[in-house]
Amino acid sequence: MKHHEWIAILDYGSQVTQLIARRIREQKVYCEIIRFDTKAEELAGRAPRGIILSGGPAGVADAGSPLCDPALFELGIPILGICYGMQLTAQTLGGKVHPGLKREYGKAMMQVTKDCPLFQGLEKELQVWMSHGDKVEAMPAGFEAVAESDNCPYAAMQNPAKKIYGVQFHPEVVHTPQGAKMLGNFAFNVCGCSGDWEMSKFIEDNIQAIRAKVGSDHVLLGLSGGVDSSVVAALLHKAIGPQLHCVFVDNGLLRYNEAQEVEELFGKAFGIDLHTAHAQDTFLDKLAGITDPEQKRKIIGKTFIDVFVEKARRVGNVKYLAQGTLYPDVIESISPIGGPSATIKSHHNVGGLPDDLNFELIEPLRELFKDEVRAVGRELGLPGYIVDRQPFPGPGLAVRILGDITQDRVALLQLADLRVREEILKMENHLDVWQYFAVLLPIQTVGVMGDDRTYENVVAVRAVESLDGMTADWYKLPYEVMDRISNRIINEVKGVNRVVYDISSKPPSTIEWE
Repeated sequence: MKHHEWIAILDYGSQVTQLIARRIREQKVYCEIIRFDTKAEELAGRAPRGIILSGGPAGVADAGSPLCDPALFELGIPILGICYGMQLTAQTLGGKVHPGLKREYGKAMMQVTKDCPLFQGLEKELQVWMSHGDKVEAMPAGFEAVAESDNCPYAAMQNPAKKIYGVQFHPEVVHTPQGAKMLGNFAFNVCGCSGDWEMSKFIEDNIQAIRAKVGSDHVLLGLSGGVDSSVVAALLHKAIGPQLHCVFVDNGLLRYNEAQEVEELFGKAFGIDLHTAHAQDTFLDKLAGITDPEQKRKIIGKTFIDVFVEKARRVGNVKYLAQGTLYPDVIESISPIGGPSATIKSHHNVGGLPDDLNFELIEPLRELFKDEVRAVGRELGLPGYIVDRQPFPGPGLAVRILGDITQDRVALLQLADLRVREEILKMENHLDVWQYFAVLLPIQTVGVMGDDRTYENVVAVRAVESLDGMTADWYKLPYEVMDRISNRIINEVKGVNRVVYDISSKPPSTIEWE
């Protein structure tokens, strides 16, 4: 979709480039991450209000380090170079970059020494986050230093006449407390953006685009009950009503009562044409006796396709297949530094469909980050229990039941998991916990109930905090919450006599157990 007002972020391989995009969008300004070597002419054709050159791990002087089209600086479009982006600016325009004798990494205090629109409205002394080896030794003609730190005489530079700026630190990370304000200053004061990227506007624009694309044709959506597919369903339903057909595969490995919730909400409340495949028995039969996690995943993936295809064929003549692809999936498919374009992640996509189901794709959320998807869901009237739903693995509870998967073990885990969720949801700050669930272990331990010894199952509880799921810390649940979870599981779930808490972080442990 076209946005009349946007900022381009050229990606030089920093691990935090996505954060730049998040911070700019938080200011209600649309932005996109694009390839580092995008030609100036191509960029000018899309008319961004501003250009940001991201940080990156390379040294500007190294052989083979990623460079930009020098003509970018002649476009008259405001530019902000961050860290590597500042060094690249300096070097391209005739300044000098010196390999740092000592790598500067971590918090630093910076003094603003001259007026600069980036620091408008901020204190003269600011905490910033440095992470660089090289630094600018001599600025290009027409530039002046506007800030300094102990180890960095040119912590920021500007050429106000050309509207080109550079900062040697990372304004996008939380360790630069005023960084979001600096990026906002760039977007508003330098680029003249108005800040019109609103989710209500996104919905309006998208509904028009979907109607224009689909016309009188029909769309099929694999609905899982997760946040992304639920928001796609609500958006498409609003756009094309009865031309949307949803297939919901109940694999018997969902959370307690989840299948009924999905049918109630989308089938009854929204009135969507919903086709449910009650395929619990099919999945459990195929999983019988399988304990290897990778094999479980493959069987579930293949069975899902078979069941989905059978239902899809019954729906009839459908031209489009809708998917909940999000912007981070799209970014991963933009060519990384030094490599050809990586293919988009397959976990989201219904890959492996037979040739006769030759759908065209429709991906209405491909411009959005997860928090924006949740905001769209709220705007469309989805209930909190859907919008704030935690990430849930595609194979469902199969990867939380270690060892054999049987009907009884699934039922036991559903009940244990329900207790974990109910108790954590009572916490006022439960949204701070990124994910929480129970895991059924393939071991029995001795216990005592009344006068009898028992020999029963162990349930592990996992709760983590994370921003994006890439890294995670185990969550320090209050003892009284742990106490209630443990007591309820042991007393209310037949077959469990021991509850343990998982205190490992990611990395080295993953969030899921399998």
